Amino acid sequence: MYLIAGLGNPGYRYHGTRHNIGFHVLDLLAEAHGIRVDRIKHKAVLGEGRIGCQKLVLAKPQTFMNNSGESLLALKQWYKPEPRHIILIYDDVDLEPGVMRIRPEGSAGTHNGMRSVIYHLQDQDFPRVRIGIGQPPDGWELVDYVLSRFRDEEAEAVKDACARAVKGIECILSHDVEQAMSRYNG
Repeated sequence: MYLIAGLGNPGYRYHGTRHNIGFHVLDLLAEAHGIRVDRIKHKAVLGEGRIGCQKLVLAKPQTFMNNSGESLLALKQWYKPEPRHIILIYDDVDLEPGVMRIRPEGSAGTHNGMRSVIYHLQDQDFPRVRIGIGQPPDGWELVDYVLSRFRDEEAEAVKDACARAVKGIECILSHDVEQAMSRYNG
């Protein structure tokens, strides 16, 4: 059993923002495999299905980004996946738009949503898929930047990174994290 969670903020207001790229990638993954993500449970919108021979739960926590750990803890307690079978998808300001990185484990870095997840799960040894959103321009507050939409000139690179993220997650499920990193990081 895998638990794959895309991090973001609930509500139409946040749809398409940089901070919601985790929700977007999760939606692309669900669509590619015919999994409906439409049930509300454990403070998340979720769907269950299979990709290849792997049974999984796809989840979009509805607790707002900085409290994502509350939902992830409830999901972990209910579904009981091994830590290495929890995959988180989220935005990263330290990566340029269009860059996608898979890591087998690690700290939260500057990401408050990941801090919440690590705090609530009391573990950081789970794979994560980070999508670059870039640094805010001079004069921008970080909160305003992450809640903004991508510029037109970033759109193609971000679309490509999201497609690579989906392929990377599929590779984790069919092979392992290391193979996904070597094939899709970039």
